[in-house]
Formats: sequence, structure tokens, C-alpha cells
Amino acid sequence: MRVVMAELTTAGRPDSRGRIDKRRAILKAAFAVFAEQGYAQASVQEIAEAAGVAKLTVYNHFGDKESLFRQAMEVAADAVSAENLAVVDRLRDPGDDLRAVFEDVAYSLLQVCCGERSHALRRLTYGQIARIPDIVEIVQGRTGRRLAEALADRLARLSLSGRLRPCDPALAAEQFLALLTGPMEARTALGTRTASPEEARGVADAAVDTFLRAYGPAAGA
Repeated sequence: MRVVMAELTTAGRPDSRGRIDKRRAILKAAFAVFAEQGYAQASVQEIAEAAGVAKLTVYNHFGDKESLFRQAMEVAADAVSAENLAVVDRLRDPGDDLRAVFEDVAYSLLQVCCGERSHALRRLTYGQIARIPDIVEIVQGRTGRRLAEALADRLARLSLSGRLRPCDPALAAEQFLALLTGPMEARTALGTRTASPEEARGVADAAVDTFLRAYGPAAGA
């Protein structure tokens, strides 16, 4: 009897794997449509068609368009964050050539920053601040803050090991990221034009040079 009841319970439950896959497909399609059309112009019907599901299915999973937008932005921000954290992790064991590793990390962070997903996140965030004021916190908390915290942790370890001067790692991380994002925002006109690889490499190398002049180990250390 217990086996029969277990079979009935399993058969009567919806396929959780299928629901998760369907939910992911909707969120992926939603972000793509929002990025292309903007929040106001994007329709739930269009998102449903892009995801290959019925419009009612979208509403069953997310309730309304704003909730779908929030969750699509969260997933996209998490994806950008994962890319950034993988890049920063290269500082865990930088080897002998610290400058070369910093330059590689800086350039890779700029590639993520200038990627289409990051650009779309910024455009959608700026566009919906008035309508959804906490969207800035939703996105920044998952991208900028996580990146700064991870970078600060790596810089603290490098400082403790003598590879960098003693410093406030949180401040050092903030300054390093500012040396990257400030010039790149100017060169891309706030993301409205694409920077060439040479431009990105120049910004990365200059940022690292400035950063290491301030935080590199003292001569003879």
C-alpha cells in the first residue's frame, strides 16, 4: 500500500524539473525582449512566443509584467556577477608577475562591463528608475556590490602577503573599479557606442599602472 501511495503521490505532482526549465526559458526570453523593445513596448504575448509557451503560462509563473521584469533583471544581473567573480578569482593566485595578472583582470572586467548583457542591464535600469525606484538596488546589489566585495577580499589577501601595500581593501577596490569604469563610460558615451579592443586595453593598462603606483609594494619590500 505504501508503494502504491508513493507512486500516486509522485504521479500527481507536477514535473518540477519541467517547471524550472520552463521558468528559465521565460526569464531568458523576457530579458531578451525587454532589452530589445524596452519595458514599455515589450508585451507579455511577445515574451511568451519567444519562450515557446502560452501567455497564461507566463502569468501563472510570474503574476504580472512588472514581477517578470524584476526577476528577469535579477537573473541577468546574477549572470553578469558570475562572470565578474570568475575574473576576480584570478587574483587568488597571481603568480610572480602581479602587473600582468592585474592587467588581464582589468581588461576582462571591461569586456564584461561592455558586453551586451551589461549594457542592456544599464539601459533598462536607467529607463525604469522612475517607475521602479528599487531596480537600482536590485541590479547594483547583484553586480557592483558583489564585485567590489570580492575584489576587496582579493586585495586584502595580497596586502597581507606583502604583494600590495597595507591598505583599506574596500577603498582600494572602489578606486580600482572607478579607474576602469569612469574612463570607459566616457569612451563609450555611456554605452551608446562600442569601444574597440585597443581602447579597452589602453584603459585597463592605464588603470593598473595608476593603481599599482598607489598600492604596489614599496621599493625594496
